[in-house]
Amino acid sequence: MNAHLDPGTLNAVSSQEAWSGQDRRQSARHIWFLNAAFDRISADVALKRIAERPASAPFAFVVTPNVDHLVRLQGETVLARLYAQAWLTVCDSRVLELIAELSGQEVDVTTGSDLTEALFDQVIDPSEPVVVIGGGEGVIEGLKARYGLTDIRWHQPPMGLKSNPEAIAECAAFVAANPCRFSFLCVGSPQQELVAEACLERGDCTGVGLCVGASLDFLSGKARRAPRWMQTLRLEWMFRLMAEPRRMWKRYLVDGSKVVALWWGWRRARTRLRDLEQDLLDRL
Repeated sequence: MNAHLDPGTLNAVSSQEAWSGQDRRQSARHIWFLNAAFDRISADVALKRIAERPASAPFAFVVTPNVDHLVRLQGETVLARLYAQAWLTVCDSRVLELIAELSGQEVDVTTGSDLTEALFDQVIDPSEPVVVIGGGEGVIEGLKARYGLTDIRWHQPPMGLKSNPEAIAECAAFVAANPCRFSFLCVGSPQQELVAEACLERGDCTGVGLCVGASLDFLSGKARRAPRWMQTLRLEWMFRLMAEPRRMWKRYLVDGSKVVALWWGWRRARTRLRDLEQDLLDRL
């Protein structure tokens, strides 16, 4: 599916998908793929659900798993715990989309970068408060310049956030002290999901937290995103590798390649399960 969001999205999507405290989709809510649960939801509907969630609703967060996340998910139990608490889980990777197609599955792609851009382009009013955890001064100034934002509430946590419970708690306290519709948690994975979990545990945070990594870097002009043709050909990873080879080579060339073994093991397990189900049916 094309994950780029149309400008008329919020008017075009059926009002039956509006947030009402309940999921109104008729089919099963999730698809289980590569040992992770993804919401069965298009990019347009995902945007609408997020946009129409009341600002006063209890805090809920969105995660955007990609290949790197699913590979790490196999060995990091903390990541599995964090993803299980997410309100919405959307696929951030067109490579995963391709693997799903080869497996006879349909996984909708809603990249964190596309989703973030659509929120700023179509939903966020320049005068409303927006919380940003992470990024840098250049990112904040770039967002203000591009979108005319006048009320960004910015908190910059220290390095080593993953192993600093006090700093994670400070991030959550900042979200609680600055209520708004959208909090952009941009400190990398699993740090941003740990902040989201801390927000849930406090009980006094509101709005939607978006765990969207480097998305604000692209919007602010700090980093350049792959051209559209490379995104369409599922080569965005290659563009990032060429742009930052020292930082990205291990993620894409070493860790990322492990998705092949993950896919093979998942396919074998799925085949065994289906054979077992058929055997049980034959015995009835």
